[in-house]
Amino acid sequence: MLLTRRALAEFVGTALLLIAVVGSGIAAQRLSPSDTGLQLLENALATGSALAAIILAVGAVSGAHLNPVVSLVDTAFGGLRRAELAAYVAAQVAGACAGTVVANLMFSLPALQISHKARSGGGLWLAEAVATFGLLLVIFGLARSRRAHMAPFAVGAYITGAYFFTASTSFANPAVSIARMFSDTFAGISPGSVPGFVIFQVVGSIVAFGAIRLLYPTFVDTQRVVVMPHEEAS
Repeated sequence: MLLTRRALAEFVGTALLLIAVVGSGIAAQRLSPSDTGLQLLENALATGSALAAIILAVGAVSGAHLNPVVSLVDTAFGGLRRAELAAYVAAQVAGACAGTVVANLMFSLPALQISHKARSGGGLWLAEAVATFGLLLVIFGLARSRRAHMAPFAVGAYITGAYFFTASTSFANPAVSIARMFSDTFAGISPGSVPGFVIFQVVGSIVAFGAIRLLYPTFVDTQRVVVMPHEEAS
């Protein structure tokens, strides 16, 4: 029953994240139709702010991973069991897709669209590896230095910044990459571009895992927590 509640928290949190990402992208495109830079700024600020609030909202239940690679690395460090990892990832992907549908409907668009926005190339793939590496370093660095209470704000700030300092606008999340296929809007990504993004997100997470082990070699993980402490860890 506890795992069900935690998976539900991951579903709801990831759905809200995609509502923020896709919804703010649609709003930005409509409010600033002739200024791509302003559209990106509006999208970034809305996403980063919402992400911090979402982590605060569901973190006490599930740890607020909201991202399969966060759960994967947490599993590698012993924070989740394999069955828990499967439940988390399924909830995150399902929640992300549900959030995209809700965002489309809020703006009177078809519930499901297939994006035609190609995002491909070496620079973008490298950007996804860098974005994912940095995100995981922020999350685990804070957790392993006993500053997990700062994670909601640090993660929100990092994602806001990464929208601009990465060529890919920092998806850094396989569930987000999959779900954004279903909105042919500012935030969309074509299905053919998704595998490259996911592969390099995994690459970034593998590099991050190694870096975290080197930077925090004496850390003893006494909490099943990554982004925020949840009820099993308290």
